[in-house]
Amino acid sequence: QVQLAESGGGLVQAGDSLRLSCAASGRTFSSYGMGWFRRAPGKEREFVAAINWSGYSTYYADSVKGRFTISRDNAKKTVWLQMNSLKPEDTALYYCAADRAGFNLRIANEYEDWGQGTQVTVST
Repeated sequence: QVQLAESGGGLVQAGDSLRLSCAASGRTFSSYGMGWFRRAPGKEREFVAAINWSGYSTYYADSVKGRFTISRDNAKKTVWLQMNSLKPEDTALYYCAADRAGFNLRIANEYEDWGQGTQVTVST
């Protein structure tokens, strides 16, 4: 099991950038696939981005491809989500999650451990 803590959210204007961080605790972090999900008000939780245990493979939702970048540093037990060219529709509570198996990193139900979330609000 890993404990996850997100940070870096905030209120920004459209076109701005933010970098979310997810700090993990636990000795086996480096073996976990990691993902970012978000939930906007009145909407279902949706996949944003994921990265495999080594960092070699990354995956993105079509809505953020080309604007968001996921990365990780296993020595620091941290995953980041760099978000550029933010849009009002990116407004949501962003969650970091850890998946022990790492086979289906786009699927929320595959993840065992979740953080509490960090709010991102993008104004027009």
